[in-house]
Amino acid sequence: MNTPGSRVGSTFKKRPVHGVILLDKPLGLSSNDALQKVKRLLRAEKAGHTGTLDPLATGVLPLCFGAATKFSQIHLDADKSYDAIALLGVTTSTGDAEGEVLMQREVSVSDAQLAQVQALFTGVISQVPPMHSALKKDGKALYEYARDGIEVERASRQVDIKHLALSWAEPTGYSRGPSIRLEVTCTKGTYIRTLAEDIGEALGCGAHLIALRRTATGSFTQKDALTVPKLETMSETERDQCLLPVQALLASHTQVTLGADDSGRFLSGVRRRGVWPDNPQVAVFGSTPHALLGSAHVKAGELIPGRLLSPIEIQQILETSS
Repeated sequence: MNTPGSRVGSTFKKRPVHGVILLDKPLGLSSNDALQKVKRLLRAEKAGHTGTLDPLATGVLPLCFGAATKFSQIHLDADKSYDAIALLGVTTSTGDAEGEVLMQREVSVSDAQLAQVQALFTGVISQVPPMHSALKKDGKALYEYARDGIEVERASRQVDIKHLALSWAEPTGYSRGPSIRLEVTCTKGTYIRTLAEDIGEALGCGAHLIALRRTATGSFTQKDALTVPKLETMSETERDQCLLPVQALLASHTQVTLGADDSGRFLSGVRRRGVWPDNPQVAVFGSTPHALLGSAHVKAGELIPGRLLSPIEIQQILETSS
């Protein structure tokens, strides 16, 4: 068994690994650093994640390995859920606890006001992306401009806050005054820091984010997520058993199974005809053996290939599962 801190990946040969590790990202670690740690533990040849979490955020971060990296975009586009804490009465330069304090105001907020603001920010709203973000303007990330003290114009964009619950937060070591909890489910591209700031302004006192946890992304939830220390205590076999299959990324897709002849042609990128109804999201499997072939969409009775696994990837997955 590998002990915590063992140099897995630096002294052993890399190997093909296919699947998803649902990681509970710790505070203070970047998404890429977390990915590299787990990649080394698995000795995986190829890895990627499904969208970054800020170093100051914790929670659900699906990590994709091998063939699973072909479908990571699906969870980049998935709805996300968050549990956040915002400190009222204080605004900062970054919208979170890392920034410099810009203004302090008295907090006088009633339960009725909290309920009114909750309704105001539920549904489709407009957001202006924060300067401290990875969005690019003229090929340069906004946070790079912010570091140089430059503020650039950003167009507002619409996001959908599908669920929002605001409540008074219990005092913690982070908060030094009245704080509120935000429980949010939203579409991709929503900035929770900006949401907290905008809610603070609507309450008339300002606010900034002091804690953020992602509790779900698409169908993946925090109850199934593993920590880095937990993975470090496992043997390689135990880690492999924690891998979710590649098709876990296609949980929302309709399944279509093809016979041997159609499977081979589909894997070659050839459209197949059938009696399938139009469908933008299809996961295609071969029948003998039963194995994921790739994604597709159906239009006018044609099964049109999308992202495909290679025959080598399919064989490696079958060998591992057997």
